[in-house]
Amino acid sequence: MRKKTRPSRRTQHLCLYVVLRIQPGPHACQFEEENEEIGGGAEGGQGKRKRLFSKELRCMMYGFGDDQNPYTESVDILEDLVIEFITEMTHKAMSIGRQGRVQVEDIVFLIRKDPRKFARVKDLLTMNEELKRARKAFDEANYGS
Repeated sequence: MRKKTRPSRRTQHLCLYVVLRIQPGPHACQFEEENEEIGGGAEGGQGKRKRLFSKELRCMMYGFGDDQNPYTESVDILEDLVIEFITEMTHKAMSIGRQGRVQVEDIVFLIRKDPRKFARVKDLLTMNEELKRARKAFDEANYGS
């Protein structure tokens, strides 16, 4: 049986970026920053662990109608759910395609049956390609080829 390992922080960030694409707008929330380390939680009592997405989740919660300073417990629960989702998706993506590697195509394959997520990922990938082309054109115009 294959040992389950926790995906790297970079992989978790990549998955969150692809699935959620968090971008605060011009009216980004401002809240009182709290200590973003907690004890226990999903790690099972291995001491304190840093909250990775606390600030972004607070902004998203505010954007969706919550209080400007939502309860820390609400943010923590939501973050646990997000990390669990990212971890599960990453494990599934690592088991398909090239073993032990996560590629964008694997994520797209996994969400193909969820029309909202699939459409969002297609939009984000298209925007990413457009940004790459624009940067390349900008660099060529400024520095010449």
